[in-house]
Amino acid sequence: MNKWLLRFLLLAVVLAVALAVFWWRTGPVTVEVAQARIGPAVQAVYASGTVEPTVMMPIAPKISGRLDELLVDESAQVVKGQKLAAFDSEELVQSVREWEARVRFAQNQYDRAASLLARGVGTGVARDSARHDLDTAKAALARIRKQTREMVLYAPEAGRIIRRDGEVGQVFSAGQALFWMACCAPLRVSVEVDEEDIPKVVPGQKVLIQADAYPDRVLEGTVSEITPKGDPVARSFRVRIRLPEDTPLLIGMTADCNIIADEKPNAVLVPATAINEGKVWLVKDGKAQERAVVTGASGNGWTEIKSGVTRDDTFVVSPDDRLNPGREVKARRAGTN
Repeated sequence: MNKWLLRFLLLAVVLAVALAVFWWRTGPVTVEVAQARIGPAVQAVYASGTVEPTVMMPIAPKISGRLDELLVDESAQVVKGQKLAAFDSEELVQSVREWEARVRFAQNQYDRAASLLARGVGTGVARDSARHDLDTAKAALARIRKQTREMVLYAPEAGRIIRRDGEVGQVFSAGQALFWMACCAPLRVSVEVDEEDIPKVVPGQKVLIQADAYPDRVLEGTVSEITPKGDPVARSFRVRIRLPEDTPLLIGMTADCNIIADEKPNAVLVPATAINEGKVWLVKDGKAQERAVVTGASGNGWTEIKSGVTRDDTFVVSPDDRLNPGREVKARRAGTN
């Protein structure tokens, strides 16, 4: 008696489980549904970089010397040819006076030799030797005068002094930069873009920029150029973004950039959760239908649907493996209980 009862109970449990599985696979399933919405779709390429001058040049003495006069400082706007600094040139000034005297003496010697030769009491060799001495003295004087002029630094172009390294009294060696100057063009941001995204980037695209220094502002820039040679190690390409003349960003600041690769003001949008392997589940006449879609831009949890879904279609917000084509569903609008 107990044996048959146990078998009966076991069979009942198996049948119940089978019916539950059958019902789970074929019975109506409750799903959360919504309709596509129309809104802006933006596809952006993200990159971070640093603000830098488009043209940055060092200004340095060509001759070693002690800084004697400092006329501009950092952040100064200068014009082409403006005097910026001067180095001690007293020794060179004395050399100029010395060689001026030598030139005068050599000129007198040459004039005398030429006069004697003209009267037939001198020689051509003496005149030529005097001429050589005069030319040598003039060349030396010209060189010293040039060196004296080079002890003064002038602005090579109109621009802005962005850095000064030195104080009055400091000795500088030839080629040691005293100033760094930005000139000739607005500031720019230099960013590294992944090689997978670089085909989406072209000059002229709008760029939205955020910087820690201005957390509540979204600034704009424009893609100006793309370096044709990429970095094979980092697998990235350098992209330069031109900033407007009135940008508040300063050289050296970091900036997060979103390069707008595609932008549509009236796109068909669905939640990204509704798409699985290029397909969505629609609800038609109370039954589930699978539909292939072509997607576009994605962002903020929404994805653009280029084809496959219309604004009037009702789709499953978060499909799972219970759905199969033709299965009956009970639809519940998203946001309702």
